[in-house]
Amino acid sequence: MTEATAARTGVQIETNGINVITDDERKGTPRQLFWPWFAANVSIFGLSYGSFALGFGISFWQALIAGLIGIVVSFLLCGFVSLAGKRGSAPTMVLSRAAFGVRGNRLPSLLSWLLTVGWETVLTILATLATATVLTELGWGGGTVTKVIALVVVAALVIGAGVIGFDLIMRLQTVITVITAVLTVLYIILVAGEVDWGTVSALPAGSTQAVIGALVFFMTGFGLGWVNAAADYSRYLPRSSSGAGVVGWTTFGSALAPVLLLVFGLLLAGSSTDLSAAIAADPIGALATELPTWFLVPFALAAVLGLVGGAVLDIYSSGLALLSLGLKVPRFVAALIDGLIMVAGTIYVVFFADNFLGQFMGFLITLGVPIAAWCGVMLADIALRRRDYAEADLYRADGRYGDVRLVPVLTVLVSTALGWGLVTNASASWLSWQGYLLGPFGLGGKEGAWAYANLGVLVALFLGFVVTLVADRGRVRAQEAAPV
Repeated sequence: MTEATAARTGVQIETNGINVITDDERKGTPRQLFWPWFAANVSIFGLSYGSFALGFGISFWQALIAGLIGIVVSFLLCGFVSLAGKRGSAPTMVLSRAAFGVRGNRLPSLLSWLLTVGWETVLTILATLATATVLTELGWGGGTVTKVIALVVVAALVIGAGVIGFDLIMRLQTVITVITAVLTVLYIILVAGEVDWGTVSALPAGSTQAVIGALVFFMTGFGLGWVNAAADYSRYLPRSSSGAGVVGWTTFGSALAPVLLLVFGLLLAGSSTDLSAAIAADPIGALATELPTWFLVPFALAAVLGLVGGAVLDIYSSGLALLSLGLKVPRFVAALIDGLIMVAGTIYVVFFADNFLGQFMGFLITLGVPIAAWCGVMLADIALRRRDYAEADLYRADGRYGDVRLVPVLTVLVSTALGWGLVTNASASWLSWQGYLLGPFGLGGKEGAWAYANLGVLVALFLGFVVTLVADRGRVRAQEAAPV
């Protein structure tokens, strides 16, 4: 983008990387956090979670309760982590150094990078499949060529926004919010006639373990998929911004659309076993089959924009995570690198993988365990702090935050080892090694009732929080008492 173009549009490539945002660049109010978080989560893909939840063998009401708790609580965790962004004006994975040490935080940074790159790839896959399906339904093409064209268009949107950076993303997310929300409401109106409450209400109830499994799935699919990036957008707010406002608007903006979409998604999937099964192979494309032809193009626009909204936030945060790992390149180059990896992953799944849902669930649960452990540590560290971060020491291994903090690092590693031993995913064969503690802990082994409750995510979150809260209280007090 030339200087003349930037002057006309008011948008230019962001030069900030993992540095602290200066006072004169901090702007806005907590209320503005609503737009990026709503846009990132308003995707029609949210309807698919109705099918995913019912796949646990539970009733409509059980799935609804599990979804409400899982979505709201997990996004509340994002809200709490966003507080660190306001206090420190730096990316999430830089602020995490206060707990883990400057170099010790490379472990969480690596986890965060894998998760955000994974999520941006998943969202790009969905957008590509949805676009190709709609074009095929319209008779405008089909097969490999259509998918390639769809991938090129989607990737260009995501990578372009990620490279340009924060200001464009905030503007883009506002537009995506309005357009996608309107089109999603129209979609719901058009397919509402497919809902059969008699069939939905007759769905049999499942076990307590199955409900817990669905709840954990919602947590990993929503808030825990964003918690490692939550401070990346609040870091531009003035330090004087309301803490309650930061938490509230982040949580509200993130959770509103998923909750509403879940309700209708449950009604739709519960009304048709055929539709529910089709969603497992092509979540958004399957939803298009219920539409009149004239709405297919608006549907494709709503689907793609909603998914792009999420992928844009992910590619931005994955670039920051890559920089926090120690890569010495400008932020936009890091985003471009992640974009290329995203395209490669999309090519594999779209053209070679057989089942989307199995791989998706395996990805979520596997990375959800260590991210939950990190989240527990980070939340406890934030709760213990009474002062803003010492900005310069976040970048110095000899500063008050230290080089490598063994307690939080070991807490994440041990919690992850325990957590992986308590989760399973039969749909992804490469994860058959998980669940190794279900037998020794008396939970029935990999085929028992607790096999798919995925307790490991909750265990990792709990251990990370409690161990840090107890063991690091003195360390945090010493850090805050150190002279500036």
